[in-house]
Parts: sequence; C-alpha cells; structure tokens
Amino acid sequence: MRSRIRILPPLALAAVLLTATACGESGSSGNGGGGSGEGAASASGDACAPVAGDQLVVLEDDQQLQNADNVVPAVNVATAQANPALVAALDAVSAALTTEDLIELNAAVDVDRQTAEDVAAGWVEESGVTEGLEQGSGTVAVGGANFTESTVLANVYAGVLTAAGFDASVREVGNRELYLPALISGSDIQVFPEYLSTATEFLNRQVNGPDAEPVASGDVQATVSALQPLAEQVGLVFGQPSEAADQNAFAVTQALADELGVSTLSELADACGDGSLVLGGPAECPDRPFCQSGLEETYGLQFAEFSALDAGGPLTKAALQQGEVSIGLVFSSDGALAQ
Repeated sequence: MRSRIRILPPLALAAVLLTATACGESGSSGNGGGGSGEGAASASGDACAPVAGDQLVVLEDDQQLQNADNVVPAVNVATAQANPALVAALDAVSAALTTEDLIELNAAVDVDRQTAEDVAAGWVEESGVTEGLEQGSGTVAVGGANFTESTVLANVYAGVLTAAGFDASVREVGNRELYLPALISGSDIQVFPEYLSTATEFLNRQVNGPDAEPVASGDVQATVSALQPLAEQVGLVFGQPSEAADQNAFAVTQALADELGVSTLSELADACGDGSLVLGGPAECPDRPFCQSGLEETYGLQFAEFSALDAGGPLTKAALQQGEVSIGLVFSSDGALAQ
C-alpha cells in the first residue's frame, strides 16, 4: 500500500531562507559526511526519522533513476559548419564546467544578487577556459531562457566565443517551443546552452511524433548517441556534454547522512529498509517514476509518510532543514546548495 500523503503547514519565512550546502559533482554526495555505508544496515526505526540540520547533501543516484540532464551546447548546423572554432570553444566550456560551478554561479545571482553578466565573466576568467582557443570570426547570437542558470550559461558561452574571436552577444528568448525553431533556422540565435535528456526527448517527439518511445536515460553517452541522429534530422549540432547537470536529485541533511553513514541512495535503502523515512516533494511525486514510485521500484525504498510540498523549492528544503522530512526532491544545481 502506498504511504499516505500529509500536507505540511506553511513554514516560517526564516526557515525558507536558511542556506543549505551540498557537494557539487552531478549525482554525488556531499564532501565531508558521506560514509561507506558500513554498519548502515543496522539502522532502523527512529534512526531513519528526519534529522534537522542547516546543511543538505545530495545522495548519489547510483542506479541512474534520473535522466542525464547535463549541460550541452546546441548549435545551428550551418553556423557550426562555417565556423569550426565555434563548437571547439563551447566544448572547452563543457570540459571545465561542473555541477559545483553551476551551484556557485546560481547562488552568486540568486543569493548574492550579482548580475548574470558579471558572474559569467568571473567564471570565464577564473576557469582559464579561454587559454589556447582556436580563433574564429563572425557574428553569433547566444540564446538564453528567462531563468538564472540559462542566462548565466548564455553569458559564459558568449564570453568564451568572444575570446575565440567571434562577435558574440546574448539574446533572451522564451521557452523551448519558441527558441528551438529560431535555433534550427539560425535566424535570430545560433547557439543555446541546452540540457541533454530534455533536448533529446523534445527532438524525439518532434521527429517521431508525440507518442514516441523515450530514448533518453541516465546514461550520458547512450543519450548522446540517441540525440545525434535526431539533431541531424532537424539541422542542429550538439557539442560535448559537460559534467555539470541540472536534474532531479534527492537530498537529506548532512546530519542524517553522517548518522547513517550513507552517501548513495542504495546505501540509504540498505540503512532504512524498514519504511521509516518521510519523503517530501511535489504533490504528484507518489505516482511519478522520477519520484516516489521510482525510488520504490529502483531502490526498494519504502516510506512511512509523504509530505506534499513543492518541486525542489524552498518549502522542501526548509522541511528538510527543520526535520519535517527525511529526504526531499531538489534540483542538483540549486544555488541554495552552495557552501
């Protein structure tokens, strides 16, 4: 029987604004807290109940429940063919960019209130990514969607392309249904920072119909292989995916991870297989394959309760910090996870 849904009362604003920390690499656990899991199987009952704490740690999705949404450059095919140095410059960004970087970049804008342009310029300078770039020429417009991470990444791409000899600018665009045709035509934008699995499935439905069988997965290289022929059919080229990923992830407090000696979801399942965990997430979580049903089927996790909160938002993070839930759905590059 599926665990019952419990609606939490509104949380205090001060709790929502608490700063959390997590490790940065996509799908990895926090630094300084995740153990090897030895002795975890003995934990049960109250030991797996929620533990309050300011610091959050993302548990490694070691069985690849979530699709791989790594940041990947998307380029108009004519632009890529006319300017070989362009994709090479964007691949240099991919080689350097980590999920830790994404977290810090998002935090700098959303928490520290710096501008996306300044934050992006600082990363480009500090990363050393522009050293030794092949030089190109021409005018390039980089599209950025109207949310922090996309805007920062668009400015990072533009900054690196400028260093590679291009006259690069950033243009704010709408949602994928609007900007993808513009990218394919090359009329308004020629480059866009995309997300691997999301772009793959969008193009899969565009090419093969709305009911097309999904081809993206948690395997980065397998998803890249599925994406390439789809991209060719619509007139796009994708560069190399970065390690940096913005995807669904599950977090616990560092205090709970330390107490149980866990750093992966499999270790959590071993430690708390008695169904004493409280899960927090969006209202639809119990029936979604990426959320409760997926955790149950992929990891064998069972839950005492489910608390309907939000999708990776402040309510879920505050509920974790206040000890209202044991584990919650977050986004892997959330700026609130910055140390």
